[in-house]
Amino acid sequence: MTKPVTGLVLTGGGARAAYQVGVLKAISRIRREAGIRGGNPFPIITGTSAGAINAAALACYADHFDLAVQGLAGIWQDFHAEQVYRADAFGVIRTGARWLTMLTAGWALARWRRARPRSLLDNAPLSELLQRMLHLDRLKDVLRGGHLRAVAVTASSYTSGNHVTFYDAVDGLSPWTRSQRLAVRDDIRVEHLLASSAIPFVFPAAQLSMRDGHGHTWPEWFGDGSMRQTAPMSPAVHLGAERVVVIGAGRMQEPELRRSVDTAYPTLAQVAGHALSNIFLDALAVDVERLQRINRTLALLPAEARVAASLRPIDVLLIAPSQRLDDLAARHLGSLPVPVRSLLRGVGVGGQGPAAHGAALASYLLFESPYTRELMALGEADTQARRGEVERFFGWVRRDGGLPHRADTLPAPAVPQAVGGD
Repeated sequence: MTKPVTGLVLTGGGARAAYQVGVLKAISRIRREAGIRGGNPFPIITGTSAGAINAAALACYADHFDLAVQGLAGIWQDFHAEQVYRADAFGVIRTGARWLTMLTAGWALARWRRARPRSLLDNAPLSELLQRMLHLDRLKDVLRGGHLRAVAVTASSYTSGNHVTFYDAVDGLSPWTRSQRLAVRDDIRVEHLLASSAIPFVFPAAQLSMRDGHGHTWPEWFGDGSMRQTAPMSPAVHLGAERVVVIGAGRMQEPELRRSVDTAYPTLAQVAGHALSNIFLDALAVDVERLQRINRTLALLPAEARVAASLRPIDVLLIAPSQRLDDLAARHLGSLPVPVRSLLRGVGVGGQGPAAHGAALASYLLFESPYTRELMALGEADTQARRGEVERFFGWVRRDGGLPHRADTLPAPAVPQAVGGD
């Protein structure tokens, strides 16, 4: 049987994207133990926000998935905040402190345009890191070599309000358009990654050139692609994925009974953390529920009606953290550089462990190795705990006394976790 085309969807979440690398490490290990070496299990790779950076890194080296994962793991396990944003005292004062001042005294400073900082933090170091780390010029080669069918990153336009997916593919796949969502074929560059990962208010917007079918071009300002992302899995499906692996950046469901809730008035950090969780996490949960409903509906239709329908079932394996990443971040607030801690303290982030406040906001900015390593370890553990599902999803099985064996002819799982298309 011909294997279905598998897509990989990496969602946003700032520093939380280290969890994705742990999941990928576990998948790589399970794959090797199934006797598979080299190649790429994900012909279609899509990403948003920090997930777009991970997606681009994988796509650049799609001719050797295991090496690509190793390279990503090497970066994330030794991460420091200054690799992503200016974390020194001068850099923080130049952006964050002035930004907070503008919130209170902007009326007095409005006539001086130079006194208008664009964001809480300056992510110029991230641009330098991406230039060194990624070899995006390899994308054309891996596409032509058949190691990759398509790669896509998504950003949100502050200028037009559109949600734009920038993609490159091997064939003449036509761009698609939905309500306030559109696709643009383009060469993926560092600028696209900076735009996709520009967390609102935290990092500055990035300018990208747009063009129409008549050769006209114009500039637009873009921010984080998780904003207004109503269908996170849609780009992978449009690009031809017949089944999808989705790696989330937060728990999909919270337990009904939780610890006592702080009754004090929420700080700015708590409000900001709640808003970011809404941007990065909620759309994925809604999309999964919608796709499950679509699949259940299609299963009720007779065969001839399913053939005539414009929708098709898409098997989806969703892997998301089994623990609250806010709680993990609370244990590592002390890892942040002192100037950054001081800045965040000004908006309500503080304390340690269970007594910490505003940890949700910090969880997106904690690009420090103690936190990223714990996230990677959690990703590996969560994936290993579901090893059987991973093996069934890809058709990798073990036999002969537990020795790994690959079975290319195995069908997809009878009951997928979540399915559908947009």
